[in-house]
Amino acid sequence: MKTGNKQQQKAYSTINELKIFDELRVYNPVLCGTFPIEIDIKGSDLDIIMEVRDLDTFAKELQTLYADKENFSFKRRTIRGKEVVKANFTFHDFEFELFGQAQPVHKQFAYLHMKIEYELLQRDPSLKEKVISLKKQGYKTEPAFCQLLNISGDPYEGLVLFGVEEGIVQV
Repeated sequence: MKTGNKQQQKAYSTINELKIFDELRVYNPVLCGTFPIEIDIKGSDLDIIMEVRDLDTFAKELQTLYADKENFSFKRRTIRGKEVVKANFTFHDFEFELFGQAQPVHKQFAYLHMKIEYELLQRDPSLKEKVISLKKQGYKTEPAFCQLLNISGDPYEGLVLFGVEEGIVQV
């Protein structure tokens, strides 16, 4: 992203200014979502996922580091049977979502989705504008891909199953 398009460079600079990857390095942070694969639109957030074994400590760190940021919110809940901690805030016109769960980042859905979406965009570059168009109409990224690929049911589960069937990812 350092040498990517203008918006990617701005995002890269903003992430570095916050020092998220330094401050939270013990959690193996990875930027996922739309920015790394250039399908972001106005209002897209910067999703940073992490592997977190001690959610209580992680929650305290997030509050200490980012509670003073604009629109800070914090949630702890269960997704697909796994407890997660999520913090959201705004910094320099970017919305951030910091997400932690007790699972290696390369096995988390956000990472798998991004890997699948990237591969699909490489296979069929015409998908990019179609996905962006659907996102501008209000679709989230995974449902947009599923709409274009005729994947029915839960788009988050469906996209991963599609990725497995296509040999893009293993779960």
